[in-house]
Amino acid sequence: MRFLVFALLLLVSPTLFAQQDSLPPVKEVDSINKTETVVPRDSVRAKKPNFRIPERARPEKDTVPITDYKIISYYRDTTFVDTTLTIKKEYKYNYIREDDFELMPFSNIGQPYNVLGRTFSKNTLYPQIGAVAKHANYFEIEDIDYYNVPTPMTELMFKTTLEQGQLLDALLAFNFSKRFNVSVAYKGFRSLGKYRFDQSQSGNFRTSFNYSNEKGNYNIRGHIAAQDIEAEENGGLLNRDQFEDTETNDFTDRSRIDVRYTNANNRILGKRYYLDQELKLFRSKDTTKTRLTSLAIGHEFGYETKFYDFTQSAQNDAFGLDPFVTPIEDRARLKTMLNRGFIQFSNKTLGNIKGWASLYNYNYFFNSILITDEGTIQNQLKGEEIALGGSYSKNFGRLSLKGDINYNVSGDLGGSFFNASVDYDLNENNIISAGIHVSSRMPNFNYLLYQSDYRNFNWQNTDTFDKQEIQSIRFGFNSKKLGHLQAEYSALDNYTYFQSIATQEQIEASQETAFVKPFQHTETINHLRVKYAKDFKWRRWTLSNTILYQEVTQDEQVLNLPQLVTRNSLYFSKDIFKKAMFLQTGVTFKYFTSYNMNAYNPLLGEFYIQNREEFGAYPLMDLFINAKVRQTRIYLKAEHLNSIFSKPNYYSAPNYPYRDFVIRFGLVWNFFS
Repeated sequence: MRFLVFALLLLVSPTLFAQQDSLPPVKEVDSINKTETVVPRDSVRAKKPNFRIPERARPEKDTVPITDYKIISYYRDTTFVDTTLTIKKEYKYNYIREDDFELMPFSNIGQPYNVLGRTFSKNTLYPQIGAVAKHANYFEIEDIDYYNVPTPMTELMFKTTLEQGQLLDALLAFNFSKRFNVSVAYKGFRSLGKYRFDQSQSGNFRTSFNYSNEKGNYNIRGHIAAQDIEAEENGGLLNRDQFEDTETNDFTDRSRIDVRYTNANNRILGKRYYLDQELKLFRSKDTTKTRLTSLAIGHEFGYETKFYDFTQSAQNDAFGLDPFVTPIEDRARLKTMLNRGFIQFSNKTLGNIKGWASLYNYNYFFNSILITDEGTIQNQLKGEEIALGGSYSKNFGRLSLKGDINYNVSGDLGGSFFNASVDYDLNENNIISAGIHVSSRMPNFNYLLYQSDYRNFNWQNTDTFDKQEIQSIRFGFNSKKLGHLQAEYSALDNYTYFQSIATQEQIEASQETAFVKPFQHTETINHLRVKYAKDFKWRRWTLSNTILYQEVTQDEQVLNLPQLVTRNSLYFSKDIFKKAMFLQTGVTFKYFTSYNMNAYNPLLGEFYIQNREEFGAYPLMDLFINAKVRQTRIYLKAEHLNSIFSKPNYYSAPNYPYRDFVIRFGLVWNFFS
């Protein structure tokens, strides 16, 4: 099925070449962070199609500015297709297609990411299924984009992986008319990995559409997502001495290293249907055709089913000595449905005011009720949550205000949140911002209820766990000359986490993961983070710097993070071959201080805290050579170059090494027709 979807995308993809003209640069605006980036303005030479297109959908000119190829986010922020080559594109050219500065990947692509930095001001209203470590590549509702394009546009992203596999993300966006746009995308991936039984693979299918009527007073958008993320689990190294051996070189071939087990798999499977529509009841404009007042009603609907599986063909002591049955076949299921109705009033003087009411139905369940000597563990958490909320935004010249609130009036698991932010433009080069966040909700479902064929992984905490409460305040300063500074202070109450209660004897017997349990910390935890980014340029050279400082105040060690994370890139940029190619090459250095790095439990798909040993304080150095030819960006990277001559003490989690030196390449190619 995956190859069929990919073949279909290739067949319908335009095969025409694009042409780049010399047009004035434009500014790319980030409405969330209030930042502007000056980028070259490309244009696309669109060839006349062989088939008939409705007049309203056909561009008036053969040359279409690339700014007409618009990308609309879930929050209705609009950007355009960007074919430039920048250092930020280099940072995002990875498996999750996001900047992974605050993440530490495992040895194989597609495996979990350990967390180096935390931000608590972003939180969902309702609990999730759990298995957080397996969701790095899962597209949530907020991750789906919608497109408005004058002609068909295709983007192909390709990158090599580790042994017998590739990563491909293909997107096709087109229109049936000027007001009806559709996108189809598929992200397929497979990587065998360097270690035994470490293969991972995934498939993410997404299709979205958006439509508005001729009057412009009604619009609807929606998407369908079907995702399958699967990985083999080996439990990490059985003997670290084999990995850290530098004398005999017997284990430079990592497939010879012994791992803890070779018969376990976990999997995330999800399907989602989403629909969002809005009808403007009336609109008034002045003589300059500036919209003064409007009133709209709308409805948002989402239905999602999600499964998390852990299977093992035979019992292993790493998870317990006496399972109920074998083979192990654990499955957690979650079905959710959201209905939200809203009314929105917009006025030039009063601002934008929106109010809503929502009904959220959930059903988290396992196959059967478990009766043990300690008590009965139910197999289901089912109910509905009713919430009321609203939002407000207004621009007062250089001052921008924004806020939203949501309160759960009925239900046991949902909570509330309140966000408020203010941005002030000091001048065209400097912006200051501030905000607060307050939220309260129950922990994820796998903290509250879990069942497994292994005896130790069965619990129910619905009566003992309270809602997690977060209070955050943040400040930001964005200056074109001085850099970008972000600071956030958070106070956490009832922080929930996983921890192993294994004894030292059990740890030495490689049974630590068998005794991982959920806990809730009743005391307040204080977390401070300060992040600063600044580029220094000299002629064709640029030094790009990002620094993250974190400080945690707590009675017990339950929130473990490195105090300092830094990334520095020194690179050279130049047009070559009579400006036919733009070249960018340099080196990236990443470092974080040592700390009690969280350990990984494959059965739960979660990280759990450990306070026995520290990891970190080693550099990660990458060498890259990137180039752009027309609308194609070409990437070549030598990852973890310093591992060739450094001591093998680099770990992503206890017993899970980071990858060795490897050369990978790929490209991102945009087609326009």
